[in-house]
Amino acid sequence: MNPLLHRAFDAGEFRREGHKLIDLLADYLNDSMAAAPMPVLPPSEPEAMAAFWKNELKKEGFNLQEFYKTIIDQSIHIHHPRYMGHQVVPPSPVAALTELIEALLNNGMAVYEMGPASSAIERAVTDWLARQIGMPETAEGILTSGGSAGNLTGLLAARQAMCSYNVWKEGHLDGAPLALMVSEEAHYSVARAAHIMGWGEKGVVKIPVNSRMQVDTSRLGETLAKARADGLNVIALAGNACSTSTGTYDPLDIMADFAEENGLWFHIDGAHGGAAAMTDKYSHLTRGIERADSVVIDFHKMMLTPALTTAVLFKNGKHASETFAQKAEYLLGSGISKPWYDSAGRALECTKKMMGVKVFALIKLFGEQVFRDYITTTYDLGQEFAELITGTAGFELAVPPDGNIVCFRFVPENFTGDLNELTAAIRRKILEEAGFYIVQTQVSSDTYLRVSLMNPLTTAGELKLLLETVRSTANRIINR
Repeated sequence: MNPLLHRAFDAGEFRREGHKLIDLLADYLNDSMAAAPMPVLPPSEPEAMAAFWKNELKKEGFNLQEFYKTIIDQSIHIHHPRYMGHQVVPPSPVAALTELIEALLNNGMAVYEMGPASSAIERAVTDWLARQIGMPETAEGILTSGGSAGNLTGLLAARQAMCSYNVWKEGHLDGAPLALMVSEEAHYSVARAAHIMGWGEKGVVKIPVNSRMQVDTSRLGETLAKARADGLNVIALAGNACSTSTGTYDPLDIMADFAEENGLWFHIDGAHGGAAAMTDKYSHLTRGIERADSVVIDFHKMMLTPALTTAVLFKNGKHASETFAQKAEYLLGSGISKPWYDSAGRALECTKKMMGVKVFALIKLFGEQVFRDYITTTYDLGQEFAELITGTAGFELAVPPDGNIVCFRFVPENFTGDLNELTAAIRRKILEEAGFYIVQTQVSSDTYLRVSLMNPLTTAGELKLLLETVRSTANRIINR
């Protein structure tokens, strides 16, 4: 073999460098989870970072372990208890280990022979999840690359099932334009899916929300009636479990009733919070999820799994096979009937990672209770933080949180300036000092600080310190 290629595939070098990397990552995990002094998000500027790595690419020589260490040092630290930003789970280290076997085996899963074990494992994992959230025995699902792909897949299934003709074969025929109804607070990926399908802006019919940022169910009838009067063929209704911005759950059971009464496909974007259906304490938030025609749940949000691993579940299993019912002869045979074990016929991707393997490993190693414990622990943190906010002078909530997403702000006594500008400035200063990582959002046109309490090692002490940091930061900004 060519010497360079021999080195590229050398098992001995893989073993040596792999042991070093595991030691490096284990030390990093210990430091992160112990809240050792470190910037949660190391300050940087995009152009400077790009220049650094372009320069590194030109340099002579290379040390693989130094490369790994530099990446760690420059990255955001998800496992740190003061990471409270976006909805990204600190993955279980075992799940990360399992990704190593996925990467090395590289079974692409387009057809069964390109991923025998992983294809069967995906079926086992999606069937398991469907039962966990209460869907019927007829339910089936697929795994795909993220919630955006998941929402697109669910709505493509709605289009295929609810149209009176085969859209894949005939395209969009003349007649009433297709549309879906969705909350004003829905994730942008739902509207994006409608745009990708060619429905345009008018194909996304926004339902007003109430003061808690939930779909106002009293407005469902009039919203549908107006859309139909405007010449739209509304085929689907989408609910949030929960919204990305405020973490609020829509009243899914009432929406399910409305969908059934009006012949609509009911889709639930449960990317973040759908898995709460597994818990005893918080399953009431998802009441009605089992009645949805399609449900999206991200394992990489609330189920301890590295990104990207998303389940799309269908109440009627046949929809899992009919969603992408076009013909690709060399992969999919006749194009008439797609077996469950040929992934390319059922998912957006052709080549696909062995996504279910790490989920299967977590289930078997820790039991399904580990997911319930994680969700309950982080949702409890959200409730505890909300109580702390309401009990601390000068702070207010945007809405009472349902789970682990909390939106709040500091309102200084006798402050006469622009509160939105102050809130944004507080967040910028906190990022500069890098002791916490938090984000901001808009709620009814007002700016709030937003935390997603994803780390089960976050404590009440850290939450109290965050409020103290926000207060002191605000005072420094006001008095400078």
